[in-house]
Amino acid sequence: MLAIARALAGNPELLMLDEPSQGLAPRLVRELETLMVRLKGEGVTILLVEQNARMALAVSDQVLVLGKGTVVFAGATAEFGRRETELKGRYLSV
Repeated sequence: MLAIARALAGNPELLMLDEPSQGLAPRLVRELETLMVRLKGEGVTILLVEQNARMALAVSDQVLVLGKGTVVFAGATAEFGRRETELKGRYLSV
């Protein structure tokens, strides 16, 4: 969270986040999601690499799914939603 705060101090146009929810308590994950939605609304572009698919989908406009280093899906979040069951079952489950 401190690293995100430091990055935001510079009033960036682009924020790159790699697994920001890793190790956070569920309450902090929800706060992080709320923050990203707010930043998105303020025009900040966010490049998010995240394994928490629910959170990532809640804040994204575009989705890229990798399977064994290969792009298996690239498109709008709405299109991902239409194929969610297939893609989650195949690539986004443990």
